[in-house]
Amino acid sequence: MSKRAVILAGGKGSRLRPYTVVLPKPLMPIGDYPILEVILRQLAAQGFDRATLAVNHQAEIVRAFCGDGSKWGISVDYSLETKPLSTIAPLRLIGDLPENFLLMNGDVLTDLPMGKLYEEHVSQKRKFTIAASERTHIVDYGVLHVNENRLTGFEEKPKIQYLVSMGIYMVNRSVLDRVPVGEKYGFDDLMLDMLAHKEATHVERYSGYWLDIGRVDDYMRAIEEFEEHRPQLLPDEK
Repeated sequence: MSKRAVILAGGKGSRLRPYTVVLPKPLMPIGDYPILEVILRQLAAQGFDRATLAVNHQAEIVRAFCGDGSKWGISVDYSLETKPLSTIAPLRLIGDLPENFLLMNGDVLTDLPMGKLYEEHVSQKRKFTIAASERTHIVDYGVLHVNENRLTGFEEKPKIQYLVSMGIYMVNRSVLDRVPVGEKYGFDDLMLDMLAHKEATHVERYSGYWLDIGRVDDYMRAIEEFEEHRPQLLPDEK
């Protein structure tokens, strides 16, 4: 089965400044490799034969580094945005998308088995699949529960658990019919539209390693943890 991926690699990386003043965010180094190279190596190892990079900001630097992808055993091509279109609208610029494809952000460090996610999505005939990670947030304060200025309960530094999108999706091309051409339209817009129209969206929980390196704290954490997780992130590394 031929597998296609689209990688969103056009953002300005504003939250990672000043690091991204010189380099585009997908080329920020993690260990020996830029994060985008880690992703392309993973995709190639998991049976993906083609990746389209949706580029905008500093597109020429991304293109110069990745080339045609042959050094990693995956065919790489490019789709250029002339203006920022968020996360979903760039797909309308790609005219040869297959019926099903993987869509992901270009700043995700994870050992998620993306090839398996692809195969399950196709076999179950899903329209949209969201890879999700459970997160725990610890409130740094004592939380007061109050009713009309009267204390009704108290929690000391409670833990809040929630599911978050990992920035990795499986998409059936049919969902793009509702996406406007040439206008900004993101993942949030698509989810609200699909919910409003009661269209089924599958959420695939994943308990393994995942970091979005879009913030400075998470980027520094990724650098610190890369060697520890390297065998899982790049099991076929040569």
